[in-house]
Amino acid sequence: MLDSIISLFAPHSCLGCNTEGYVLCDDCSQGLPTWPSVCYRCGAATENGETCALCHRRSPLAAIHVLTHYEGLAKDVVWRLKFAGAQAAAKDMTRLLTKRLALPTGSYVVYVPTASSHVRVRGYDQARLLARQIGRQTGAQQLPCLVRLGQARQVGSNRNQRVAQVADAFRLAAGYDVKGISILLVDDVLTTGATLESAARLLKKAGAARVEAVVFARA
Repeated sequence: MLDSIISLFAPHSCLGCNTEGYVLCDDCSQGLPTWPSVCYRCGAATENGETCALCHRRSPLAAIHVLTHYEGLAKDVVWRLKFAGAQAAAKDMTRLLTKRLALPTGSYVVYVPTASSHVRVRGYDQARLLARQIGRQTGAQQLPCLVRLGQARQVGSNRNQRVAQVADAFRLAAGYDVKGISILLVDDVLTTGATLESAARLLKKAGAARVEAVVFARA
């Protein structure tokens, strides 16, 4: 709400061309390189970001849909969303996600909660903003069923360290039943996949039929 009010007096400008009213306009977004359709764990070519058969034995995620590389303009947009208060960036980012990726239909949209210490600093959860916009743009129902428990800092950690840090990072919020449903997890950036796996593993254990994820960029 505050970002919307501020933008009336000081509109956001596109990071690529300075066009007012966008953080990333449609023309500049065309220059973002497309992330290839591969298994997020081993890099083997798959269809629509699916986890390959071998890796799926160890992962609760059926697929991760990735738009682009975490570099250049894409990195700048994510930075604006997370560290410069530009909540409007979520709308521009999800417009690209829903336009350029074949996201699953009939899935409930669930955001991956950010550590509460970061939410307090920013005043909002960027993953929640992205999930809300995906719901609005696709008509998918949002299901805010995850609660973040772990607060460990993961920057600079390798995959094994990240897996250990987020092993029990989430719990299911009271009153939510995910049995038999398909879920699309939403987050901003994919690094090793450990956080998404932790969330997906909990959801699968709670009875979810299928869990996929979508992220704006991969580091």
